[in-house]
This record gives sequence, structure tokens and C-alpha cells, in this order.
Amino acid sequence: MRICVLGAGGLGSVIGGWLAESGVDVTLVGRPAHVEAIRKNGLHLTGIRGERVVTRLTAVTHPEQASGEFDFLFVTVKAAGTPAALIDANQLRGRVKTALSLQNTVCKDDDLIGWIGRDHVVGASTIEGGTIVKPGVVCHTGTAPTTAYFGELDGTASSRVDSLVKAFDAAGFAARAVDDIRHVEWEKLLQISLAAVWSASTFGALGGSFSQGLHIRPAAEHYVQLAREFLSISLAMGHQPADYYAPYSRFRDLQAWTFEEAVDAMTAIGRSMADQQLFGRPSLHDDLLRGRRTELSFSVGAWLAEADARGLAVPTVRCAYRIVQSLEQWMVTLGGVPSELPEKVVALGVGGT
Repeated sequence: MRICVLGAGGLGSVIGGWLAESGVDVTLVGRPAHVEAIRKNGLHLTGIRGERVVTRLTAVTHPEQASGEFDFLFVTVKAAGTPAALIDANQLRGRVKTALSLQNTVCKDDDLIGWIGRDHVVGASTIEGGTIVKPGVVCHTGTAPTTAYFGELDGTASSRVDSLVKAFDAAGFAARAVDDIRHVEWEKLLQISLAAVWSASTFGALGGSFSQGLHIRPAAEHYVQLAREFLSISLAMGHQPADYYAPYSRFRDLQAWTFEEAVDAMTAIGRSMADQQLFGRPSLHDDLLRGRRTELSFSVGAWLAEADARGLAVPTVRCAYRIVQSLEQWMVTLGGVPSELPEKVVALGVGGT
């Protein structure tokens, strides 16, 4: 099997690196500094599966440098970068049998259909997490008991989906074939949208972590209310909670519990995570703190569009969305969290004395 990973950032490098280590022929397309470091010293993987230096892969800085034909193209660029990335990859279209996206959006399959045609696209979803520590070094930050799902968009079985499941299993990513991949993609979006908008609207520029927030009762109440509103949209779309990424997905429980039961459960989870020294936060919140554009409009924005189309009132989600939008504009202007307020802001009286 030959795979080309378009967008070898944190996630793309983790997926591509472990697939290559298992014997798959992998080509990573990444940023120049990252590619140069990989070519020189190999891809250094750290994190939840220990340390490994992967040398049995190819790294290039542009899709046109990827040689030969590929069984699969994995798209792992940030959602906003998809149009430009696919234009750059135009020369690959005749050399790629099947394209799939592991991005945090639900428009991704349609984007690929427009680029290469419906017959050449399969649906895919993963909860794996990774972040670039420095060029050539990637920390593997998250996984799940079943961490990847693949499926034909029309719900039929296929040998190409089976081959993906087999390859991911062999690389240590427990995978499954499903007949409703769209449901999986929406539930993944539900999970990451809830975590991201809750974290960013709760802590903002203070940083913080998931566990530090959840064991504080008002923050847990905010989380549960957001979850209930997101679930109301999902149910209106005909998607019953399936907890594809259990045990991290608790949507069936959140649907069944009373509000107080849900808050009690979330605070207990927060305390347990803190006791285990688990202090991570969603990547969207990290992007915010670093002054980068986030994927808020592609994640939470997609849910608000569905709510508007169905006339659903989701005031907590909408308020949190506006808060994070405001923080993003502020942080992008400042280039991240400032060590102190800019002089012009203080002079205007915004910063106080």
C-alpha cells in the first residue's frame, strides 16, 4: 500500500509515521523546516506510545514532489487551508486511486468529491491527536479504544475500506468499517466542538486545561448545558448518540442523565483527570493562545448553521461561539497571549490601572 499524507502537521505525522513503521509506503507533504528535519534525522515520535524514530518514509515540501502512484491520499491540513492544498495537489489527481480526509469538518467529503470525483472518495474519521513539538519531532497526544472509522459514502461494503481498516489495525490504530460514516463524522465533530468551545470560552487567554476546568462546578454546568444544546441539534438531524469514541464520548449518558447528575459526573471526571496528571486542552484552544486562526467556523459554525436551518434555539452555544470569536480576533491581532497589555490599550483605559 502506498499513501500520501497531504498536510503532515501533528496529526498527519502521527498517522503517517506509525503507518510507515508498520511497513506502509508513506510520503509526507509538510512544511519546509519539518521536512528538512525529517530528511536529516528521521521523524521522531514521542508521547503515548513511547519514543520512536521513523526513517522508512519519504518527506517532501510540495505535492508535485511526491513520485509515483498512490492507493490513498490522506488530507490532514487545517480546514481553512483545504482549497489551496487541493489546488497544489492537482498534479496528483491522476495518480491517486482514493482520497479521504481526517480533518475536523463535515464538508470535507464534498470538498474531495469536487476535486477528484465521488467514486474516488471514502469517508473517514479519527480521534488520534498529535502536535509538532519542533521540526521533525511530533508528540502523539491522544487515542481511543476504537480510534478510526472508514466507510463508503453510499453505505456499501468495499475492499478499499477493508484495506484501510487492516492497515490501521496493523499500525496500532484500532479501526472499524461502518455503513454510516456520515454519522461518525458528525459525532466526532460534536465531541471536538463541545470540548473546544467549552475550553476556550471558559478559560480564554488564561490557558488552563480540561481537568482544571471540569472539576469546578460552574464550569461543569457550562459544559453540560453546551452538551445538551449540541445534542438537541444532533437529534434533530436524526443522529442518535452512538458514542463511537467511547469512553471519551459520553453522549448517551449525557442524554439520559438529569442536569444535576450530568454535572456531578463531569466534576468527578475532572477530578479523576487531575489526579492522573492529565492536563491537556483542545487544539483549537492552543491555536487561540498562539494567536492563530482557529477552525471555530468549521466546527461550531457547522452546528449553528444546522440549528438555524431547523429553527432551534441554542443560546449557550451561540454565546460561547461569540466569546471565542471575539477572543480569536483579539489574539490574532496581538499574535498570542501578551506578557503585558500593549501601551495603546492601556492608554485607552481598557487595561485599567
